[in-house]
Amino acid sequence: MIRFLQTPGPMKKIVLGGLLLIICVMMVITLVPGGLFGDYFGGGLNEQGVLARIGDQDVSLMEVSQQARLIARQQFRGNVPSQLMPYLMSRAADNLISQKALVYEADRMGLGVNNDELVSYLHKGQWGQVFFPGGNFIGQEGYENFIQSQFGIGVAQFEHELKGQLAQEKLLTTVGAAIVVSDKEITDQVMRQDTKVKFQYAFLTLDDIKKQINPSQEELKAFYDANKQQLVNSIPEKRKARYIVIDPTKLAEKVQVSPDELQAYYNQHQDEFRIPETVTVRHILIKTPTPGPDGKVDQKAVDAAKAKADDIEKQLKGGADFAELAKKYSEDPGSAQNAGLLPALKKGQTVPEFEQAAFNTPKGQMTGVIRTSYGFHIIKVEDRQSARLKPLDEVRAQIEPLIKQNKTNAEAKKLADAVQSMARTSGLDKAAASKGLTVTNTELIARGDSLPAVGSAPDLTNALFSTNKDNPADTTQIPQGYAVYQVTEIQPPQTPTFEQAKAKLEEQFKSQRAQSLLTQKTQQMSDRARAEHDLSKAAKEAGAVVKTSDLVDSNAQVPDVGQMSGPASVAFDMKPGEISGPLQGASNGIVLAVLEKQEPSADQIKKSWDTARETLLQQKRQAMEMLYVQNLRDQLEKQGKIKINKKEMERLTTQSEGT
Repeated sequence: MIRFLQTPGPMKKIVLGGLLLIICVMMVITLVPGGLFGDYFGGGLNEQGVLARIGDQDVSLMEVSQQARLIARQQFRGNVPSQLMPYLMSRAADNLISQKALVYEADRMGLGVNNDELVSYLHKGQWGQVFFPGGNFIGQEGYENFIQSQFGIGVAQFEHELKGQLAQEKLLTTVGAAIVVSDKEITDQVMRQDTKVKFQYAFLTLDDIKKQINPSQEELKAFYDANKQQLVNSIPEKRKARYIVIDPTKLAEKVQVSPDELQAYYNQHQDEFRIPETVTVRHILIKTPTPGPDGKVDQKAVDAAKAKADDIEKQLKGGADFAELAKKYSEDPGSAQNAGLLPALKKGQTVPEFEQAAFNTPKGQMTGVIRTSYGFHIIKVEDRQSARLKPLDEVRAQIEPLIKQNKTNAEAKKLADAVQSMARTSGLDKAAASKGLTVTNTELIARGDSLPAVGSAPDLTNALFSTNKDNPADTTQIPQGYAVYQVTEIQPPQTPTFEQAKAKLEEQFKSQRAQSLLTQKTQQMSDRARAEHDLSKAAKEAGAVVKTSDLVDSNAQVPDVGQMSGPASVAFDMKPGEISGPLQGASNGIVLAVLEKQEPSADQIKKSWDTARETLLQQKRQAMEMLYVQNLRDQLEKQGKIKINKKEMERLTTQSEGT
């Protein structure tokens, strides 16, 4: 597929304008009601590892797990609380089913994406900046490495999913094409978004109320009894274990690499050591304008760019320094500051016109003005290297550590197998002593605890909590190498006694009582303020803090109130002098009184008209897309085009909990 990227295509509309859709979830689909465990337990699918089938497309458990981890990687930097993984897994599965349903329908309607469309999309916009900086392709290896490092998937899967993304957008764009908004709707929207208010507000904080609550022993005991069912088995299962760590790094000194092994590896991997023909160039780029919305190019601007390039060529022929003119004139941000110098180029890394000129010009020579899809270039060849195969002596230092690492890992695995075998017959202590190793003993540990001698080792933790007490010794991989382990004690989940739960219960009691009192006191303050027509007086009686806002619109955020699009948005529907009812903030109770209200003028309405119209269209599109996706899934399920595997659904949940 990457070969297509060498051919420039016309500028396309950037469909979603970023990298997130492939690796995360579509917002529209995420919001579809019903969800994974809602309406799709239709049957007929029993294949292991296949969660769902949409037409001829499968959604596998592996694919779901992969996407959930990608979401975790992007949104949580990979540090996802274990209790959140079941949610991410179920949402990833639901999203994949909806996405593939959209792709299925897009293909059925002839809206599938071909290679030319994919190439055009990748060649321009944000992707173009990543893969073609300065108009030059980053190369096959760079392309593959970027995709692997950013998304954790291969090129084929990346391109397949990107085609699916574009097909979905085509379909959803078609669905939303008929949406219109009325002038009244736009006017109302402008009034909502451009009206400004200034208000006085009084607030009570949850923390201040909580400090006043001191529950008695009897109250806490009653609270414990009332909530005991929620505390059942809240003390997690704990285990004691013993294990022997086999660290490959401690075996490395004894591992030697022979000349025959070096030669054999070299012979088997010669393609990795081939250096293609390369050329090192400087270039000066004068950009040409891109087509406008009507697809036409400003020819006067093109002619001006050509004239500028011709003038630069004339200066160069007159003896001017190429590097200095590149710094002065080149419009390639990637190389201009480096005097126009580009990294050594291989064939296939840039557009054909540039490549042909660079590789066909002798070293030290300069091309005339050439044109590519990016503009007009003048190229000077600084150096060239013929294709060659690096000899073994040149790559020895590169491949010897790889061979040694492979041999060391093999020795570690061999040692781990031997230790496990002996431990099963003679016990861990004798097995460790026979190999000069040490047995590590743990205290009672829970699933999330750090392990002695190894720290965080999820595979070992999962293994310890998946085996029975005194089972024969077994082996698992750990970050340090291998661990041969046995579980010696299991403490099942327990329900805490009153004394064990007292501190936690006291905090919960205070939080619940404080929330109730906050609601009550805020209501009383509102009632009193309305009755007296005086918020300041009512706030003083309630012990509340009083502040005054600036003149703010619906996009503003006010200290201690929060976003004006939240509960405080009631202010925009009130008249000056009116006092609100009780408003609940994230951690406080609020009452506000409008002091001033400023509605947009006719000129302001006209100025904001287009923005408001686009906002309304977007809202309506999202609502229609949500409804369309749900109806599509319902329809495809009834037609038997969507099939869900019940057993694998259950397995999904089980795997999620253990992730």
